[in-house]
Parts: sequence; structure tokens; C-alpha cells
Amino acid sequence: MERYVAFLRGMNLGNRRIKNPELVEHFEAMGLEEVATFRASGNVVFLDPAGESEAKLQKRLERELDERLGYDVAVFLRSAKEVTAIAARDPFGAKAIKRVAASKGKPQVVLLGHRPRAKEKKAVEALCPDGDLMVIEDRELHWLPSVGLSETEVDTKALDNALGKGTTRTAGTIEQIASKYCE
Repeated sequence: MERYVAFLRGMNLGNRRIKNPELVEHFEAMGLEEVATFRASGNVVFLDPAGESEAKLQKRLERELDERLGYDVAVFLRSAKEVTAIAARDPFGAKAIKRVAASKGKPQVVLLGHRPRAKEKKAVEALCPDGDLMVIEDRELHWLPSVGLSETEVDTKALDNALGKGTTRTAGTIEQIASKYCE
């Protein structure tokens, strides 16, 4: 059985309020096993006993969560192996150690629905403010803002337009999920 992490976009923001035990109940009702949540921000870990393809499982999760919760829920699904790989990446490299240490922002990971093409990557370069670092690897945008997220100049709507919608987690959250559930 494959272990997955579903990163849900926009949970517990505005009118979208759900408690972790309720989220676990919904995933269990969908036939998923060993369901656990991490923090109250839409991170759900589970086993898929049916062995569905990732694409089919993602579409089913979105459809069933939409029905159960009464609003659209974008799901960014990653296997446990992928989460471990994301956590192990050093996207900014040795050259950026001083910039990472000096940054007032935390390293972020934007989980995307697909691997960006060259044109999309170029659009992201144009959106990156001076002082920030952005690196795309696989289906993730690794971003080191030079300031806190509430102070950033990044136009997140333009970022969504360039790459498609994604959902953002701190690199630390990804690392913690990987170490607790994926190794």
C-alpha cells in the first residue's frame, strides 16, 4: 500500500473551518487507512489500500471533499517517497547559505499541480523580487523570501497565473511531516 500526503489548499482560512478529527473522518469514510493530520492547515497523511493511480486518487479526493465540505478543495498529492525527497533538497545551494541565514523570511515550498514548463519558469523569474530566491524543482517552487510572507512583494495571484494554483508550506513543515510519517 502506498502512503501519501495530501496538502489541501486554503483550509482553515476565512469560512473554511474544519477540525482535524473531522478531516480524518472524511478521509476514513473514503476508504483510506491510517489517516493522520499534521497541524491545522490541511496536511493529511494516509495509506491507499485500493492502489489507485495518483492522478485518479487526487481527482477522487477533490471530488469527494468538495461534496462533503460544500466548497472546492484543491488537493496536491505527494507520495511519502516524494515528501522525503522534497525535505532532503537543498534548492538554494551552498552559495545561498548567508542569504538564508540573513533572511527575515522562512524557506517556503509551493506544491504545484504539474511540473512547470520553460515558459512558466521564465514567468516566475520575472515575479521574483530582488533579494528573494526562487528555484523550481520537479513539482515544487522553493522560495526564500527576504522578508516575512505578510511583507512580501510577491504577487501571489500572478504566481498562480504563471504556474497554476499551488499550496504553500514552510520547508520546516515538509521536513517534520517527512520525519514523522514518511521514513
